[in-house]
Amino acid sequence: MKSKTQQQMVFLVALILTDALASALAFVLGYYVRQWLDWPGPVENMAALAEYSGMIAAHVASVLTALAVSRLYKIPRAPARVDEFYSVVGAVTLGSLVGVAFGALAFKHGPLGLDYSRGVVGYGWLFTMVFVALGRLINSLIRSQLRRRGSVRDRVLIVGTGEVGQVILQKLRSSPGLGYEVVGFAAADGSDEGAPDAPILGKASNLAEIIDEHEVDEVIIAMPEATHQEIMTLIAECERGKVTIRVFPDVFQIIAGPVSVGELVGLPLLTVRDVALRGWRRVAKRTMDLIGASCALVLLSPLMLLMAVLIKLDSRGPVFYAQERMGMDTKPFSMLKFRSMRADAEADGPGWTVRNDPRVTRLGRLIRRIDVDELPQLINVLVGDMSLVGPRPERPVYVNRFRRAVPRYMDRHWEKSGITGWAQVNGLRGDTSIAERTKYDLWYNENWSLLLDLKIILRTVFNTFRSGNTY
Repeated sequence: MKSKTQQQMVFLVALILTDALASALAFVLGYYVRQWLDWPGPVENMAALAEYSGMIAAHVASVLTALAVSRLYKIPRAPARVDEFYSVVGAVTLGSLVGVAFGALAFKHGPLGLDYSRGVVGYGWLFTMVFVALGRLINSLIRSQLRRRGSVRDRVLIVGTGEVGQVILQKLRSSPGLGYEVVGFAAADGSDEGAPDAPILGKASNLAEIIDEHEVDEVIIAMPEATHQEIMTLIAECERGKVTIRVFPDVFQIIAGPVSVGELVGLPLLTVRDVALRGWRRVAKRTMDLIGASCALVLLSPLMLLMAVLIKLDSRGPVFYAQERMGMDTKPFSMLKFRSMRADAEADGPGWTVRNDPRVTRLGRLIRRIDVDELPQLINVLVGDMSLVGPRPERPVYVNRFRRAVPRYMDRHWEKSGITGWAQVNGLRGDTSIAERTKYDLWYNENWSLLLDLKIILRTVFNTFRSGNTY
């Protein structure tokens, strides 16, 4: 049985070797591709591959150094793969430039006098980005499987038995690949709330003793309602036990996002609600929507035509289903979907879709599982009613209900509604908490960027092929 330290060391060495092998193979492939392709110019008197061994070594060393400087050898539990890819692209680009500079100094102008091909370096750079990213993805999947099956797991204590603590418990138990074992809860002082499926080991005031007695490795403080002084006291108790500490943020930290410091008549003030989509940002997002929706409609038109024919053959009724939804600035619009329910599904009034809904047709169950029913919304994006990414639009009857029950619910309508969104890619869809969805939607609105939109789109595609929707 390996200790946690040994396990982390094995993972780190494996990742370094993976990056080194990927970088070397990419450079070698770049060498052969340059021989096969007469681009950017014809190949003349190209040196043998063996003479590039020094260049390959310099390339590998500089890429590994750049990855280390970019802190990409700090192995996360649940890597954000799109974010990691961005970081890998930057680090590999920097490493390749350093490798070229060193190679020119040591091999071209040095005693060896090697006249290396710029095309080889260019192709090597491109392939290195792809190979390193792919190698890290495979490495991450293998680590997840080893953690899922391994005997070395970090023991986690959750402080707070309320709704947030129970959500964290469910998340950790549904993700065994993270390598966590929840030992139990520590209840907030004065709280008598229960927690399902995990024992309450004591009170938060006895946190240090609980950590020692149950050999806790990590503490998650799930008390967003606690004061800053209470949080600092809990952190001090945890530090006595030398454990990793994580804190679930309070409402202010969730909505704040990037904070700017300004002044008003000499008084320093923090600006936390500066709406992101103004000016060029709004133009950039609209441009991305037009290009993305147009390309998707062209590429997916054969599939959409096939769906239209199958829907007509499967059940009576129209192919499309137009439903009134609330969009930007609470402006209503007709959202298009492929019909996945019986034509009389809402004869008794609107109803929330639930798991195994009897109103869903046989074909509808399939197309909802793989989200094909959402494809006509690309037309809504093209005409400007929706965006590719944004808060999911709701029906007016639900908006009027939620606006009274959920704080800041109407702030979701600052921006255009989206086909997919930050809440959806984080599992909040269908019959899930509206309050939780609202938190994610507000975070998206206040932290928008083109890269975030691209990340959400990629995660939507991956999630669709990985699991599918069951509603």
